[in-house]
Amino acid sequence: MSASGGQGAGPGKDKPRGVDRVLSWIERAGNALPHPVVLFTALFAVVAVLSTALALADVSVTVPGTDDTKHITGLLTGEGVRWLVENLVTNFAAFPPIAAVLLMIMAVGVAEKAGLLETAMRATLARAPRAFLPYLVALVACQAHMMSDVAAIVLPPLAAVVFKSAGRHPAAGLIGGFACVTAGYAAGFTIGSLDALYTGITQQAVGVLPDSHHVDVNILANYFFTATSSLVLGLLGGFLISRVLEPRLPAYELGDDAPEDDDIRLTPAQRRGLLLSALAVVAYAAVVLALWLPSGAPLRGEGGALVPSPLLSGIVPVLFGAFLLAGTVYGFTVKTLTGSEGVITAMTDSVKNMAGYVVMMFVAAQVIAVFNWSNLGVLLAVKAAALLESIGLTGFGALVAFVLLVSCLNLVVISGSALWSLIGPVFVPAFMLLGMNPALSQAAFRIGDSATAVITPMNPYVFLLLALLQRYEPEARLGTLISRLAIFVLPFMVAWLAILAIFYGFDLPLGPGVGVGLK
Repeated sequence: MSASGGQGAGPGKDKPRGVDRVLSWIERAGNALPHPVVLFTALFAVVAVLSTALALADVSVTVPGTDDTKHITGLLTGEGVRWLVENLVTNFAAFPPIAAVLLMIMAVGVAEKAGLLETAMRATLARAPRAFLPYLVALVACQAHMMSDVAAIVLPPLAAVVFKSAGRHPAAGLIGGFACVTAGYAAGFTIGSLDALYTGITQQAVGVLPDSHHVDVNILANYFFTATSSLVLGLLGGFLISRVLEPRLPAYELGDDAPEDDDIRLTPAQRRGLLLSALAVVAYAAVVLALWLPSGAPLRGEGGALVPSPLLSGIVPVLFGAFLLAGTVYGFTVKTLTGSEGVITAMTDSVKNMAGYVVMMFVAAQVIAVFNWSNLGVLLAVKAAALLESIGLTGFGALVAFVLLVSCLNLVVISGSALWSLIGPVFVPAFMLLGMNPALSQAAFRIGDSATAVITPMNPYVFLLLALLQRYEPEARLGTLISRLAIFVLPFMVAWLAILAIFYGFDLPLGPGVGVGLK
């Protein structure tokens, strides 16, 4: 039995020298960068020296639309040293991304350790019709960010098995699944730790501008945008897998090693676990809604408003409870978690994996805090906004330019949290000065941060994917793989920018109660 694919040698047998040269340059440039912790430490030193030099020069800045003049204060002064000693711990402890991300990671970690997330994916893909399979894989992949980086490990080989069992080319499922997980990583109907991470950094960047305490960015600030994006990108991804990627693959003989249905179908215990966990989440959601919807409910906002409300501002602990409940019920049902100790171990292990992130955020928190305290962030934001105005980039064009900048930086700085922490404190307030909601800047960052991550050799999962691909195509090389992954980059970026343009042009809410402009 032969799976669909192109004829002849196929792309795997041609040496893509031009692609290889570009990839080698990107890889060398990325490898030349220091560890993110070292990068932030160096940036801290630059900010310290620059703020001090500007303070000695008596540099000041006036925020447009106000009479408030801000003078630059230097960190390497007596005042700066006192401030740092008194606030070093507070800067870290009060850094918004830390608590929200760790809370979500603990709950999602229980669901992941219990096997709930992988089982849910298998249940979704196992019985899909052959013709609809690419679209379903792409749609599921665009929701997979709730599994964090594990999604890039679990979903692509699972998609390959499902494709193979349906008589389709397994490499199409493998590559297409990975491309949609990675290039659509910041989209999705589901809320996860990534949303908490981005939101926390964005909220901290908002504080760069004085008198911005009224601007709130919650974890649902981009929800309507990301939900819409995941649907469009899922359909587009399915089309690219079926009509562009799969026909270009060399013919593949399925032979006698095609997997049995039992390899991908669920056991009775797993089906029961899914059902009970779903019922538990429905009951949990009913309780939450009962505390929010009725008149006088405790989770309503000021004056009885549904939006904004304590529910939206406190959505992280609500989601924590949902993931924890679902994972625990499933784990107890299928015996992957044994008692309270199993739940605690799962939460502990998930936090252990975040140790490097916590260290990086400690240094990033100090950099952003110094940015705010020294007023250097205000100065850079005002200058950046003035530059954009001087060259005529004050509307959607500025967002497009920002997306292109992020997509280029993402080729060498693969960590989304590191990149957003680096550029967010400048661009978020700069766009605010142009009248844009911080949530709009965050939405634009999502596009650039996701679209090119699929083709950079700095993405460690690309090499895992190559090893998996060589099971089906032993002669495949990195250039071969990247050339196929590149199929998704431009269409995804164009489609995502088109979605953003619709939200921007029609002033559609990016999330509950969150417009594209500042009120």
